[in-house]
Amino acid sequence: MRYPKTALSAMAGLSLAFATALTATPAAAADPTSAAPATTSYAAYEGSSEDTAATRAFYEAVMKSVAEKRAANPGARAVTVVYDASGAPSFAGQIASSTQIWNSAVANVQLQQGGNADFTYEEGNDPRGSYASTDGHGRGYIFLDYAQNQQYDSLRVTAHETGHVLGLPDNYTAPCSKLMSGGGPGPSCTNSQPDQAERNQVNSLWANGFAAALAKAS
Repeated sequence: MRYPKTALSAMAGLSLAFATALTATPAAAADPTSAAPATTSYAAYEGSSEDTAATRAFYEAVMKSVAEKRAANPGARAVTVVYDASGAPSFAGQIASSTQIWNSAVANVQLQQGGNADFTYEEGNDPRGSYASTDGHGRGYIFLDYAQNQQYDSLRVTAHETGHVLGLPDNYTAPCSKLMSGGGPGPSCTNSQPDQAERNQVNSLWANGFAAALAKAS
């Protein structure tokens, strides 16, 4: 999903798509003057069919990458998805915390940092905000935007975007208790935890995805 971006000068407290208050996060340390100008409206934050397709393509790219490695360890009880966070050093703390949140929340898939990654994290300035996408070569990446992570709770943004890795779509009209509601509830929402329904959905996806990965790898 993509969080909405508003002018920093108009920002009193910001929404999500992956970010809470500027509570001295690594992202807040980035030079805000270098951020791209805010051009996305709140209406655009509601998403589009293009965003939905990109999210699905991202998940499928991760699944394909995982499938290519399943044959090497077919007896594993959970699917391991490997990530590389070296491209987003400013968000190292948020990424580590997000990984811990998801690994504690679900059982059928686990995130692990390492080489030969299934997806990567990247950082920078983008008027679209933060988002999950594919690199066009069968791998996925999560982009964390500096300005947006100053507007929204950064851990929520990171955990939300990581939810796309696990197959969850955006759900902007849902309440703050839903992690995948992203920036919908507004900047005051700092919840970084998936609710039980979101946890169940991920476990279901990867229970089936595990079998699919084994089939593709065989």
